[in-house]
Amino acid sequence: MLSRTADHLLWMARYIERAENTARMLDVNCQTGMLPISAAQAEQGWEGLLSICELLPAYRRQHDDIRPGHIIQFMAADADNPSSIIACIQASRENARAVRGQLTTEVWETYNQTWIEAQALLQTDILEDDPSRFFEWVKDRSHLARGVMLGTMLMDQSLWFLRLGTFLERADNTARLLDVKFHARDNEFHVSDLVDQEELDFYHWSAILRSVSAFEVYRKVYRDVIRPDRVAELLMLRPDMPRSLLASMDEVLTNLDRIGARTLSSPSRRLAGRIQSELQYGEIHDILETGLHNYLTRFLERIHELGQVITDEFLY
Repeated sequence: MLSRTADHLLWMARYIERAENTARMLDVNCQTGMLPISAAQAEQGWEGLLSICELLPAYRRQHDDIRPGHIIQFMAADADNPSSIIACIQASRENARAVRGQLTTEVWETYNQTWIEAQALLQTDILEDDPSRFFEWVKDRSHLARGVMLGTMLMDQSLWFLRLGTFLERADNTARLLDVKFHARDNEFHVSDLVDQEELDFYHWSAILRSVSAFEVYRKVYRDVIRPDRVAELLMLRPDMPRSLLASMDEVLTNLDRIGARTLSSPSRRLAGRIQSELQYGEIHDILETGLHNYLTRFLERIHELGQVITDEFLY
């Protein structure tokens, strides 16, 4: 396969996954913003979301203050923001168009239709009236894209590069979501006169679990009250949780092997193996004792490095 074709396929999958994860992060912030917290604490949460997505300077260039409506518009509908949902959907569609010959008709039509419908939806007042409905639509379209891809494409290098892009992006975004919400919980939320701490914790962690479709999974695995350490363990170290860091890295390794990085002489295989091994043999209490924020920051740096190594090894 030509390297530029592989590059388009990888980024086609990364961008649609990024759109979905941005929708998930915005949705969980909308939900936690409805908890009984002060305006200053809510503002801190939204500012933390911009910071973890590395969008705060770009947002500040357009807006003087932190307002949920402005942030939702900026991260969902601003075409000039390359990380916005609409920009990611457009980029995924353009990458799909560039490799139209590698895709089935069903895959191409799904990506193209998603772009057309996204533009039409954002011409309405959906972000002002019911942003959660738009975020659910984005998640549904991303699920559809993955399902059509798995159900119709030949199991060859094209599919494996698509899967590689999906799980690289998922690992990055799950780590970002965990980092911003755990950091927010440690620094923002205090007991309200209207609700006790246990109830506040329940709604906060429930919103985080629901943002990654893990609320029912948590109940099935732990059968207990929602605890921060178990939320972190579920979303980091469980190989059977589809959006966890370990499950994502397992998939990255599997698809690297499929495209030819089967030996230890492969730089991408070595780096991915080290990241995966730390998660596979790690224990959550050790991670929490040494500092979750530091661990996740280092993880994000290594995922970025892995993306660069894969680019150097296979795409240039």
